[in-house]
Amino acid sequence: MDKLIDLQDIHFAYPAHEGTLKGVNFSLNAGERIAITGPNGAGKSTLFHIMVGLNKPNQGRVMAFGAERKIEADFKDVRRRIGLVFQDPDDQLFCPTVAEDIAFGVFNLGHKKDAAMEMVDRTLTHLRLNHLRDRATHNLSGGEKRLVSLACVLVMEPEILLLDEPTNALDEETQERLIEILNNLPQALVIISHDSHFRRKVTTSYLSLENGILVKPAPKCLHAAK
Repeated sequence: MDKLIDLQDIHFAYPAHEGTLKGVNFSLNAGERIAITGPNGAGKSTLFHIMVGLNKPNQGRVMAFGAERKIEADFKDVRRRIGLVFQDPDDQLFCPTVAEDIAFGVFNLGHKKDAAMEMVDRTLTHLRLNHLRDRATHNLSGGEKRLVSLACVLVMEPEILLLDEPTNALDEETQERLIEILNNLPQALVIISHDSHFRRKVTTSYLSLENGILVKPAPKCLHAAK
């Protein structure tokens, strides 16, 4: 089976800090749904950023869609094909209205206005978020912002979704809505989450980032809260 992502012996350290990642190996195949957990500060978000080229490893190989990715130009294609939803929606939402935020990435892909807005409306309809279309983004609730940030990624029709703590600050109803959405998507999925209930609902395997490496917990610990 072809690997969509293949990280090989990834090492990473922030300047003047001890190494965060110390030999991470990770692969993702089409259709896989993997959860990653681990202590705060273990490097989980950093790992996502390396997958899409926002951080560059100090050592190791980043393979994506069958090619090694080293320089910024290599990752332009990767970012079109991998949708990253950040832990804080405010890092992703910066336009005056919801529709403009969702359209932003589509315009960057070169779509004309009419086609872009058609894609926006189709995505909003699919996620049942039409009522938010013309709302000011800064006036949305935390849960609404999370769903809109997901819409900003889904409108670009990525092959892989990376979600960083997507249930933070969600009420129970919004969390169940997010679970429903994710379980009806075809994309391969990697989720960083401490929420064991959520992991059980949307993923099929589970890894823990501990002491700079990814490990598979013993069966009795699967999906146990950290």
